[in-house]
Amino acid sequence: MFILANLLITLAQMLDIVLTIVYWLILIRALVSWVNPDPYNPIVQFLYSVTEPLLYPIRRILPATLRFGIDISPIIAFLAIMFLKSFLVRTLLDISSRIRLVS
Repeated sequence: MFILANLLITLAQMLDIVLTIVYWLILIRALVSWVNPDPYNPIVQFLYSVTEPLLYPIRRILPATLRFGIDISPIIAFLAIMFLKSFLVRTLLDISSRIRLVS
C-alpha cells in the first residue's frame, strides 16, 4: 500500500506545481494587459494561448451584470486555483497519509 501512498503524494505535489504555474501565468497575463502589449510578441502570444482556454469559459459564464468594463475572470480563476490547492491537494495528501497508517 505504500506504493499507492507514494503515488498520491507525487500526484498532489505535481498538481500543486501545475496550479502554481497556472496562477503565475494568469497573473503575468493580467499585468501585461495593463501596458497594451504588442500582440505579435511571442511571449504575449504564449501567455494568451496558455491562459485563454482557462479564462474564456469563465467569461462566458459570467452574467452581463458583472461585465462592467473590467475583466474579472482572472480573479475568479485565482479563487478556483486557491480552492483546488486547498481542497484537492490537501485531500490527496491526507488520503496518502491515511493509507500509510493502515499499512
